[in-house]
Amino acid sequence: MDIKDYTLDDFIVKELGPRRVKSPLKLSKKRGDGIFNYIQDGERILFDPSINSIEYYEQSGDLPISFEKAGPKEFIFFEPSKTKVGIVTAGGLCPGLNNVIRGLVMQLWYRYGVKRIIGFKYGYEGMVPEYNHPYVELNPQVVETIHSRGGTILGSSRGKQDISQIVDTLEILNINILFTIGGDGTLRGAHAIVEEIERRGLKIAVIGIPKTIDNDINFIDKSFGFETAVSIADRIVRDAHNEAKGAYNGIAIVKLMGRDSGFIAANVALTSLEANYVIIPEMYFTIEGLVRNLIDRLKHRHHALIIVGEGAGQYFFKDENVERDPSGNIKYKDIGLFLKEKIKEHLTAAGIRHTIKYIDPSYIIRSAPASPIDSKFCNLLAQNAVHAAMAGKTDAVVGYWNQNFTLLPIPATVRERKRINLESELWWNVLETTGQPPQMI
Repeated sequence: MDIKDYTLDDFIVKELGPRRVKSPLKLSKKRGDGIFNYIQDGERILFDPSINSIEYYEQSGDLPISFEKAGPKEFIFFEPSKTKVGIVTAGGLCPGLNNVIRGLVMQLWYRYGVKRIIGFKYGYEGMVPEYNHPYVELNPQVVETIHSRGGTILGSSRGKQDISQIVDTLEILNINILFTIGGDGTLRGAHAIVEEIERRGLKIAVIGIPKTIDNDINFIDKSFGFETAVSIADRIVRDAHNEAKGAYNGIAIVKLMGRDSGFIAANVALTSLEANYVIIPEMYFTIEGLVRNLIDRLKHRHHALIIVGEGAGQYFFKDENVERDPSGNIKYKDIGLFLKEKIKEHLTAAGIRHTIKYIDPSYIIRSAPASPIDSKFCNLLAQNAVHAAMAGKTDAVVGYWNQNFTLLPIPATVRERKRINLESELWWNVLETTGQPPQMI
């Protein structure tokens, strides 16, 4: 990501029209009275608050990149008593989905007085008549305890659906606001829905809540589910380390989720402090380079723990058939099993006695309930999503940047994925912690 490829205009959020309805939230318009203030138009969060960045913009004369600050407005677009809301969860499972659903319903019902809320079953499929999935009436009684469960009470699915039929459904049901909870593919679908809504001249707000364990959505410090994923993976990595130490020249390989970004693998290495090698999709390595380092470690320590992101090393499979999932994503080959076989092959050829254990906890992690920190984060995302939608914001996603909740246009967030910069402090921290060389080639 090169921020110089963007301008401030890329981060201006769309609005459905003038806000003329007084918000039911009793907040303040002045500082110092001990009451939270309404968020004013023009309040923005700098992308880069560093002195170097400020000096750059002063010299260039350009306006610095900034994001709209999320939060409640004094005047809103929709009249709560006449507003009807739809909620959909799409894509893979992720810790915190039920927490977000609950947060949306509770905020709409109790804070804004919106009492007509429906959930669409099984992702965007639930908005297409041919699937005949039933709608779910959502209220505080239905969602009261769902935050203690993993998964999503609405179900989910992958795959593209007919956008025209989806908007037909919104029209037929008189939906005013649609909340889409999902990752990159879900957000792209939400943007396509907005384009069809605009083509028809409708006044329907679409707000996305970013869901991805991989934490790879651009211009967002973290997405919900990531903290939980790291927490669960940390325990698994610690146990894997015990497996490795329990045998002479024991090697444990743990494959963690991360299709194109290695944030889970990197952060688990920093929390567990047990990994000796971390291999992520952003890096290039060779089997020979890895094994050469591994042999040297086994000579001195007689055990090793390797963490590998699921999208790492896919260039090893370039000559194999490419398969895709219903969303069009390439189905990645199992790099963990590949590493196990290749390491075994090389160590056996070198006459080195060893034991290898391979662990893939992916689906256990993504279907788990949210951790306390993630649960809090999910609820705050939901509250800010409701504030944005009631104010008539649309084609936007709720983000988090520099310890502030933000609103971002969906197109800016899905233009490219967030990835680890191998020259960043995060990756340097990983190398310092594991002791692995900067390159294994």
